[in-house]
Amino acid sequence: MPFAPVLHAEWIKIRTLRSLWGALAAILACTTAFSALAAADADDSDPLFSVFFGISFGQVAAIAFGTTAVSSEFRGGALRLTLAAVPDRGRWFAAKATAVALPALAVGLLTGFVTLLVGRSALGASAPGWAEGVRGAVGCGLHLMLMALFAAGLAAVLRSGVATLAVLIPFLLIVSFVVGDLSGGVADFLPDRAGQVALHSTWDGALGPWSGLAVTALWASAALVAGGWSVRRRDA
Repeated sequence: MPFAPVLHAEWIKIRTLRSLWGALAAILACTTAFSALAAADADDSDPLFSVFFGISFGQVAAIAFGTTAVSSEFRGGALRLTLAAVPDRGRWFAAKATAVALPALAVGLLTGFVTLLVGRSALGASAPGWAEGVRGAVGCGLHLMLMALFAAGLAAVLRSGVATLAVLIPFLLIVSFVVGDLSGGVADFLPDRAGQVALHSTWDGALGPWSGLAVTALWASAALVAGGWSVRRRDA
């Protein structure tokens, strides 16, 4: 079967699962709401990150979206039915990853620009400039998409939404914030921290805005490669 109809079938799956629409809505709601709260009580040390502070919460929703989109295939024998229609496992998994990436990027970019507008309004005269703000909004969208893909790849390896979230959410909330602060520059290369460099006005580490997103993209790519290998090698 050609790639286009496989992608269309995977999009239909995503479009018809209410939980996935809820996760996409939560990306926008959480990022915008927590960013607005942070911007309303921000200092002038890093106005750009004050605008996009809520991405720390929005990325949890992005992870839930990527995880649920893939882990739903491993419930009730759904994957066996999918592979009966699309025997080429690599093509199916590429279509699944694309079907995750496109809505995550669209919602991520929407979230980035809505958050920028809300944050600039809240900060007033201390708001970041438009050029810096647009860079942050684009970085926000790319980061959210990459985190969704990172979760999708890991979900294909673990074959369980619960297991995937049990790994990733503590990783984001504990490892990145607690252990990361104690590990020096190594923490800058964690997927969530690397991608968020694009949301800062200034940066002191080895990574800049685009090199940080590239590191997060490497994490997502590695997870997707591992997920694709798992799908090809393991029984449905």
